[in-house]
Amino acid sequence: MKWLKSNWIDLAINYADDSTIESYWETIKSHYTSKNRYYHNLLHLKNMFVQLESFKTEIEDMDSFKFAIWYHDIIYKATNKDNEEQSADFSKKALKALKFDDLKTKKVQNLIISTKKHELILTENNDNAYLLDLDLSILGSDWDTYKVYIQNIRKEYKIYPNILYKPGRKKVLKHFLSRDSLFFTKCFITKFEKQARNNLTKEIKML
Repeated sequence: MKWLKSNWIDLAINYADDSTIESYWETIKSHYTSKNRYYHNLLHLKNMFVQLESFKTEIEDMDSFKFAIWYHDIIYKATNKDNEEQSADFSKKALKALKFDDLKTKKVQNLIISTKKHELILTENNDNAYLLDLDLSILGSDWDTYKVYIQNIRKEYKIYPNILYKPGRKKVLKHFLSRDSLFFTKCFITKFEKQARNNLTKEIKML
């Protein structure tokens, strides 16, 4: 928690006073620690920021990229069909209050929207590709870590009985496997692609 807050302050200090930064942090923390957040929580954000350190020189617009990480799951309910759109709208209002550049705010919104179908929206550089790869990197984790991930996802969707959940989950996994590659950037393909395909194939067999 302390590490994440420090990360937030380092970013937001360029756009707001101390009281606003603190207020926004409390809002972020409240959303990501809300009930039924078993995977899409602060730990997910931390994992993304930690991995970002290894390729941060590759990112063209770091502030927009980081704001997109912070806000990409700010709204998350298993029963919603528009979490990404709501999160993008949330980011727009927040960044307007921070007096963040309007064009960059639109970029943040598009980055967030791209996580809905995990398809590139912005192609002028690799920022969008890296964001999507970060968001899905859990798929390429070792099997024990992946098992915890799928258990936490199931908890988030506990409102749905297996007769509904399993076919829906299987459809999503098969969609990812049908792609030429699950990841967009060379470094993520090299590091995670093979393991991710093994994990998804194994989970499908379990469903």
